[in-house]
Parts: sequence; structure tokens; C-alpha cells
Amino acid sequence: MNNQFLSGLKSGLSIAIGYFPIALTFGLLANTGTSEMPGLSLIEATAMSMFVYAGAAQYMSLSLINSGVDPFTIVVNTFIVNIRHFLMTASLNEKMHRAPKWIKSIYAFGITDESFSVLAIRKEEKITTAFAFGVTTIAYGSWVIFTVVGYVIGANLPDFLQVAMSIALYAMFIGLLVPAMKGNRKVVMLASLAAAIHSIIYFGELLSTGWAILVSTLSSAILVEVIYSRRGKNTDSDYIE
Repeated sequence: MNNQFLSGLKSGLSIAIGYFPIALTFGLLANTGTSEMPGLSLIEATAMSMFVYAGAAQYMSLSLINSGVDPFTIVVNTFIVNIRHFLMTASLNEKMHRAPKWIKSIYAFGITDESFSVLAIRKEEKITTAFAFGVTTIAYGSWVIFTVVGYVIGANLPDFLQVAMSIALYAMFIGLLVPAMKGNRKVVMLASLAAAIHSIIYFGELLSTGWAILVSTLSSAILVEVIYSRRGKNTDSDYIE
């Protein structure tokens, strides 16, 4: 049991290292805000990493909080962004050893895109619960710790740099999007449609910021899937040559 847990820790070490710049940046950004909406406190930022534990959703939530969006809309948007986790955990459940549901629910909380990748590529027929706990523990712990470190560093930055860090939030979104768009028509179409729909809603003042993001995200996803299903293409191998 202990050997499996330690093996999981070793396998998850690369995730912990990869989380360093992302969680650190989140902590930095959480400490900044706008003149109308101040940044989060250390406890709030740490709690978000502890209980939400989802990089893209946390960055999006910061943007919505700074825009003064109501909590319910932020929660709904976060749910939509993270809905893929249902599929990931359902897929992993087929490879895991049998365990009580309450135990599975604990390590299922620690499943992210990165930890899923580490567990999914295991060649063993069944993955032990101890190994899964090892992977998710080191990944989760690093995310929370680096969030705190980033926040503390941000709190000691000069005021003009703290204000400038708000721009980094949008740069991070672009940095996450561009690699996914490279060579993939479906992602390009999805991002373009979402941007177009959001622009129409935003500039037309049809909905608030939070609901505009939610509607544009869902609408673009549905439209792209309808288009591709009618084409009958294999979306997994649809790349620009």
C-alpha cells in the first residue's frame, strides 16, 4: 500500500512542477483587482484553490469577480467549464480497483486534466486506490501551496506592478487558448463563434457579463457540434494540413 502511494507521489511530481508557474500566477492575480473591485484576501484565494481546484475555472472566476458578476452566475460558469470532469472520472472508474464510494469521491475531487493523463496512461489493468491518492495528493498540495506563495509575493510587489498584473489575466487566457487552436479547425471555429456571439451580446448590452460568457460558451459549443455532426467528420483527427 505504502509503495503504491509513494509510486503515485513520484508519478505526480511532474504535475507539481508544472503547476508551479500557473498556481503562482493565480496567487499573484488574486491579490490584485480594480479600483471598483479589490482583489481577494489570502484566505479567500487559498480557499478557492482548496475547494475549487481548477485552473481555468479559477482564472475565469477572478475575471468575473473583478467585473462584479453575481456569485450564482460565477458558479454556473464554473460548472460549465468543468463539466468535462464527469467524463474523465467516469472513464477512470473502469480502471480503478474496487473501493467504497466515499473513498472514490475523495480522490475523484483531485482529478484534473493533468492527473487524469497520468492515471489514464498506466499500463496496469487496474489502478490501486493508493496510487491514485499519491498522484492527486502531490498535485493538489502543490497547487494550494504555490497559490499561497504567489499571493505573498504579490502582496510585496510595488503598487504599480500589482495594478499591471491585472493585464496578465487576459494574457493567461490567450496563452491557454492559442496552443489548443494551433492546427485544429474545430477549436478555431469554437473560439471564433464564442467571441462573435459574446461581442454581439456584450456590445448590444443584451445580458450581463457573466451570462454573456455562459450563453456564448454554450451556444458556440452546440453550433460547432451540430455543424460537425452534419458533416460526418471524425473530429478527433480533424487537423489542418
